[in-house]
Amino acid sequence: MLGTFTAGAMGAGQQGGDPAPRPDLVRAPYSEADIEFMAGMIPHHAQAVLIAGWAGSHGARPDVRVLCERIVVGQRDEIETMRTWLRDRGQVVPEANVTHHRMKMNGVEHDMLMPGMLTPEELARLDTARGPEWDRLFLEAMIRHHQGALKMVDDLYGAHGALQDEDVFKFVSDLYADQTTEIERMQKMREGAKDRGPEGVRE
Repeated sequence: MLGTFTAGAMGAGQQGGDPAPRPDLVRAPYSEADIEFMAGMIPHHAQAVLIAGWAGSHGARPDVRVLCERIVVGQRDEIETMRTWLRDRGQVVPEANVTHHRMKMNGVEHDMLMPGMLTPEELARLDTARGPEWDRLFLEAMIRHHQGALKMVDDLYGAHGALQDEDVFKFVSDLYADQTTEIERMQKMREGAKDRGPEGVRE
């Protein structure tokens, strides 16, 4: 069931210094499923940016740190793409750092985590880890996080009337390809971490 957005979920940025909506730039019809996907992927990306940003302070090994830098830069850019898409269509624009997706179902508002996102308990566990243990927990979490994003894409493909908007179609196609590639890379990095042993030294 698709959620209905409410004015209370509007990010402050939409009312502040962000550009005004540009409906003249909208080239094709879009669906409620498209809106739901773009709004829901913003907190999904925001959590990835949050935890990837811990790499330097939590003792990540060099290759994990490089991966985290790529995630932070790439997903921040994609967050702004999604926020712009929503703004140009006069939709509610979540804050760039929002951590939950606000939905209204059966007249009741809910804050929910999107597929693959870490719970508060999992975030706390990752935040307390350091070094090789942080690398292991991060890679496991981000693989699951990316898999959750792919599920969101699959659900969008199955939604009636979705992906008729050229911008959404290109964005979703690129996201699917990029995150599939990153999952494969992280799986290899995780296996490499096992070879290094508990202290990060190759056995």
